[in-house]
Amino acid sequence: MHGPTRRNFLRGASATAFAATVGGRLRSSGLTPISHHLATFPYGHVELLAGPLKRQFDENHTFFLNLSEDRLLKIYRQRVGLPAPGEDMGGWYDDFCPGAHFGQYVSALARFASATGHGATRAKVLRLVKGYAETVEANGPGAGGKFFAGLRYPGYTYDKLVCGLLDAHTWAGDASAVPVLYSTTRAATPHMPDHALTAEEQQQRPHADETFTWDETYTMAENLFLAYDRTGDRMFFDMGKRYLLDRTFFDPLAEGRNVLPGLHAYSHVNALSSGMQGYLKLNDPKYLRAVTNAVGMLWKDQSFATGGWGPNEGFVEPGKGELGASLSNTSRSFETPCGAYAHFKVMRYLLALTRDARYGDSLERVLYNTVLGAWPVREDGSSFYYSDYHHGAAKTYRRDIAGAKYRWDHDGRWPCCSGTLPQVVADYTISAYFRSPDGIYVNLYVPSRLDWTSGPVRCSLLQQTTYPTGSLVSMKLDLSAPLDFTLHLRVPAWAGNQTSVSVNGKRLTAAAAPGTFYAVRRSWKTGDVLEFDIHQQVRTEAVDAENPDQVAILRGPQVLFGISSQQPELTPEELNRLQLTKAANDDWTLEAGSSSLLLRPFADIREETYQTYFRVGKAMGV
Repeated sequence: MHGPTRRNFLRGASATAFAATVGGRLRSSGLTPISHHLATFPYGHVELLAGPLKRQFDENHTFFLNLSEDRLLKIYRQRVGLPAPGEDMGGWYDDFCPGAHFGQYVSALARFASATGHGATRAKVLRLVKGYAETVEANGPGAGGKFFAGLRYPGYTYDKLVCGLLDAHTWAGDASAVPVLYSTTRAATPHMPDHALTAEEQQQRPHADETFTWDETYTMAENLFLAYDRTGDRMFFDMGKRYLLDRTFFDPLAEGRNVLPGLHAYSHVNALSSGMQGYLKLNDPKYLRAVTNAVGMLWKDQSFATGGWGPNEGFVEPGKGELGASLSNTSRSFETPCGAYAHFKVMRYLLALTRDARYGDSLERVLYNTVLGAWPVREDGSSFYYSDYHHGAAKTYRRDIAGAKYRWDHDGRWPCCSGTLPQVVADYTISAYFRSPDGIYVNLYVPSRLDWTSGPVRCSLLQQTTYPTGSLVSMKLDLSAPLDFTLHLRVPAWAGNQTSVSVNGKRLTAAAAPGTFYAVRRSWKTGDVLEFDIHQQVRTEAVDAENPDQVAILRGPQVLFGISSQQPELTPEELNRLQLTKAANDDWTLEAGSSSLLLRPFADIREETYQTYFRVGKAMGV
């Protein structure tokens, strides 16, 4: 079978569906998108070109395209009494949370189909939806409720199915997906609470064991509001309102009260996107305040230098040095594909609404230092789950976790991160560029091609770069006619004072202020070339204020990890005059005293032992 190829079969349909969705969302919120909001481009408008992001994109697309449909559908067929051919999936998919990630796999494949125009991928989405629909309606209307009966996570599973069905309809053009969404809703709702529950509220209800109190109904509102966009049915709107976690989450966050410590990290960052949809649908500024406050708390007190957060999947108590302590007491530092997927979503929402470059910076940091380095899912379902920032860390698949309490930790195949990994990788295309009324916002500096139209003018922007290894980004325009518009370039907050912008070889005089978007407005024509040279300074960041002697080394957006079995030590003098030398590929060497240490970005680390944080020792002569 030939690999995925770029086609245009869905481009027009996808653009129309996207415009209808965005327009409906913003109209229902009472906002006016034409005046100041940004919009993402549909998946089919951005093509990744040769480079690390495209390799990971193609790797995930091919893997899930070739994954057996009978295996994916087997647990659904078994639970409703239908013939179930094929091998078991195994792991979490059959036991811990049966079929919970099916919707994520369908969602990812629909996004890949739209991004690539690959007919076989679209056809697979349609077959999966058809096969799943047969299980929902097995033995008569409503019998699909058999699947949800006794599920550990009915809300979580329903949420992922809603996402998959909406994406199948929007991005794979599957007209049957909306009727299946209604059937799924009828089947699932008798087995779920009628509103969002906190963990404490779930514990007060009868449950078989502790794990049955871990359902994540407080994340569901986002996809329910998007179902309202797609269908116009007030039922989904009303459900979305009920599943917003107001009293214990959004209300105190909106008042500036930090309720994050102790909460499950990934699912509550995911819930922030429900807050964004709550803001858009209900036109209530409380939700925007809550989300922006929460993100500020995330940056200030919860984030490692990599941008990752949530050691042992929980938010820490600020001011107690718990991030620093985690470097010695856990290897479960960041729930990587899931956390990155949630992080990307909320940063896109906030960037689109505020045009604040900090949100693009944050997305970029998580991209290069976490999920781009995630290993691919294996045929048996073994998945990369945690980024490890422990002293003497190593990349691993989630299997045989030391001290595991439950049996499924010893059989960690097909976990939740096996579903969010292809979703977030497919989302690389919609995270790179945004459209504004006056032009284009460039958020990610990656080899890619953006195609769009402005009135009768067909436009294409070709971006070529080796960033972040190199510093130069080149953008070449191809237009069917000259066109006035603005290119807005994200200038990272860390960018040095040698950062520059040139057009057709002539350097522009306006300074590129760090932490802003640099606007270049002109009448563009075919062959125009913009060059953006981003000065990448070397700097350090302490893990938290209470552990200033634990520092990570960064160059531009990337943390550079020390390849060493022992935690390196730097004196304050060495820290103040860090000397990095370019080595082979993307590697660097750090010169410290009479010795040198190999440094490597996360995406290039394989099985070697590495160090995220360096210890700062005493000054020389002390």
